[in-house]
Amino acid sequence: MDAANTLYQRLKILDPESIDIVDESGAHIGHAGAVGGGSHFQLIIVSSVFNGHSLQSRHRMIYQAAGDLMGQSIHALAIKAYTPQEI
Repeated sequence: MDAANTLYQRLKILDPESIDIVDESGAHIGHAGAVGGGSHFQLIIVSSVFNGHSLQSRHRMIYQAAGDLMGQSIHALAIKAYTPQEI
């Protein structure tokens, strides 16, 4: 399973209404962080779990769900995390 699919599966723990993962690795060819196979992704996620949480807290939840993918299969992750009311 590739990094995007693995991340998608792990993020299901946040009970998302929607998850959109865009692989931006092609734009970073030659970047030092991409040399070891690390990839660059953009994530847009909507979940009611984020209600009452700061942006920083939402990012922590996402990084916790991603776990060991960060720094290994995923070099960079641009995150947009919303509640359903913010969409």
